[in-house]
Amino acid sequence: MSEGNASVEDLFDEASGHVALGELEEAVALYRRCVAIDPQFADGWHALGMALLKTDNVKEAIGAGLMATTLRPNDLLAWTALSQMYVKAGQIGEAEDAKGKARILSLGGKIVRE
Repeated sequence: MSEGNASVEDLFDEASGHVALGELEEAVALYRRCVAIDPQFADGWHALGMALLKTDNVKEAIGAGLMATTLRPNDLLAWTALSQMYVKAGQIGEAEDAKGKARILSLGGKIVRE
């Protein structure tokens, strides 16, 4: 793919392909480009966070996870992932809080009224 005119969606798809192949460093680089191009791309932040978590960049993963939950506060998957990131960092209080928010969403509640 030509670097200059790649869309965020194309970069995201390419990054996801790297994840499927276990090429996590390549995926992280492409997910970073996605969110640099479109800082409001919640799926990009979520995917970046998960890829960073898998490469043991836990603190940076938490930052990306927080961006995903900020952009999409009623996203069950984003809160669940953030809880996992906090657990890996040993931040159990924060993990329990994120897990609680995921639980509210799983029961049909809302974190932020839309």
